[in-house]
Amino acid sequence: MPLNLVLIADTHVPKRARSLPEQVWQAVEEADVVFHAGDWVEAALLDGFERRSKRLLGVYGNNDGPELRRRLPETTTATLEGVRFAMVHETGQAKGRELRCDALYPDADVLVFGHSHIPWDTVSPNGLRLLNPGSPTDRRRQRACTFMEAVVDAGRLATVRLVEVHRS
Repeated sequence: MPLNLVLIADTHVPKRARSLPEQVWQAVEEADVVFHAGDWVEAALLDGFERRSKRLLGVYGNNDGPELRRRLPETTTATLEGVRFAMVHETGQAKGRELRCDALYPDADVLVFGHSHIPWDTVSPNGLRLLNPGSPTDRRRQRACTFMEAVVDAGRLATVRLVEVHRS
């Protein structure tokens, strides 16, 4: 049976946005599994994700303080329908990222990461799919705020879609 995923990073609530847009909360509530790749900023947002997600996988980021670091790991892994996922907040500079991540995550099929607020979707020489969903609240140099939706089906990552967040 297909699994619907939502990939999010760099929410920065309430520093860069007072709250998460309703479009994002709706996607979180509809997903089978939600990945959050760090920079939550306040534990209240983690609490909200825990309440509203069917299943939540999260890591802390460089802007997350002691309480979030106590509650979340720096990296995490999960196997979903045969697809091996890893997640971390930072992967370093873009140059050399695929080779670096091949070495750091040899047992993963997909690596979810954040930090840059820049959407990223590439495949490493060893076949590792690298996904950064951007930020749903702080677009930085991007045209729009974003997150990703994905589907795992029949033991593979079947689809990945970058979703623009609509300002209300």
